[in-house]
Amino acid sequence: MTDRRRFLQGAMLAGAAALASFPAAADDDPWAMADKIVARIKPPHFPPAAFPVTAFGAVGDGKTDCSEAFARAVSACHLAGGGRVEVPVGDFLTGPIHLKSNVNLHLARGATVRFSRDPKRYLPLVLTRWEGVELMNYSPLIYAFEQENVAVTGAGTLDGQADNEHWWSWKGKRDFGWKDGVPHQEDARKRLFQMGDDNVPVHQRLFGEGWNLRPGFFEPYRCKNVMIEGVNVKNMPFWEIHPVLCTNIIVRGLTVDSIGPNTDGCDPESCTDVLIENCIFNTGDDCIAIKSGRNGDGRRVNVPSQYIVIRNCTMKNGHGAVTIGSEITGGVRWVFAENCRMSSPHLDHALRFKDNAYRGGRLEHFYFRHIAIGEVAHAALTIDFNYEEGARGNYPASLTDVHVERLVCDHAGHAIDVEGLPNAKVADITLTDCDFRRVDGPNIVKYVDGLKLKNVRINGRRV
Repeated sequence: MTDRRRFLQGAMLAGAAALASFPAAADDDPWAMADKIVARIKPPHFPPAAFPVTAFGAVGDGKTDCSEAFARAVSACHLAGGGRVEVPVGDFLTGPIHLKSNVNLHLARGATVRFSRDPKRYLPLVLTRWEGVELMNYSPLIYAFEQENVAVTGAGTLDGQADNEHWWSWKGKRDFGWKDGVPHQEDARKRLFQMGDDNVPVHQRLFGEGWNLRPGFFEPYRCKNVMIEGVNVKNMPFWEIHPVLCTNIIVRGLTVDSIGPNTDGCDPESCTDVLIENCIFNTGDDCIAIKSGRNGDGRRVNVPSQYIVIRNCTMKNGHGAVTIGSEITGGVRWVFAENCRMSSPHLDHALRFKDNAYRGGRLEHFYFRHIAIGEVAHAALTIDFNYEEGARGNYPASLTDVHVERLVCDHAGHAIDVEGLPNAKVADITLTDCDFRRVDGPNIVKYVDGLKLKNVRINGRRV
């Protein structure tokens, strides 16, 4: 607990220092701030030493269990002062991989790492965050705890091997393989959220075997200087790229293809200084979702996500392309997204905010520009304070200062659907130089203060 307090205090001080380095006046160019964020995010550097997993007993035949070989290679690399754990061409089967400081897990083109489908392989329990609440649960498939300078790189493939027969059925939805008599997550989910609200000590929140809360894929937890670059990610059990309470993070050049339940593409949670660029997302939930904890447990940890830049990404299937929420009790601020392409008949929302009066959280300073939307099912911009619990809570959400400029949308159900609550109005939303074409329904605007439309066209008419 002492280490945890020291880390959180350091994270909050770092966030305060970063905020102090930025101009605060409303007249200053916010995109200059985005440039400052990108300039100070640095990739981790590693010594040139190489540690091939085959030298530690790994066999790329798709059948041999290589878990111990990966663990030995990581440990040897770390103890030698760092370097690259290399996965050559081949098909390698393993359980969870736990990274250590100064280790770069590098997959050659033609290398595939397949993760075991046996839940028992992801024991013993580790500290993780599940839908915004801390607990002891199955290990994520790739995990790092309180490490510095860690990376996953290369042109190979990481395959979680999840499908309707493995992992996804735990969601409890028939569309994903659940049927009567098959275990599901709902009882555990309710139990966990109640423990969070009741402030049960985290070390007593024991889940894992028998509780059916699926593990995430790549989860660095309380780490510094993290990068995942170039790899192909497919068929993961749950949230995919999920840094938690981390600083200085790069997510670059990924191809993420996982159409399962809750298979969010990239979810930075309570993180500072994040760059997400040149990625392709095709997911069964939000493509990118920025988070900061849920409900009572989010208020206990109380660390925001902040200073995040998203650029040059492509979003296909998903619930939302760039999403803020819904686990955002700790707050989110200073998010920039530019030069992104979003399109699919199975993409529900393009730019999406979701919150409610039970989660709360202060959300401020969001900037989007040069957004190209081909087709989106519901709306190009959705702000929803009625999500899940809606108005039933004592922690009204707060959202201010949202700017969207030079957005073009070819087809949508609505241009905008912006809905606050009577005691929690959405404030200061500005759209500039936007063109919404083939819009099927009218704008939806409820409980909003300060909605400004500057040179905005809907179905060819200026509004």
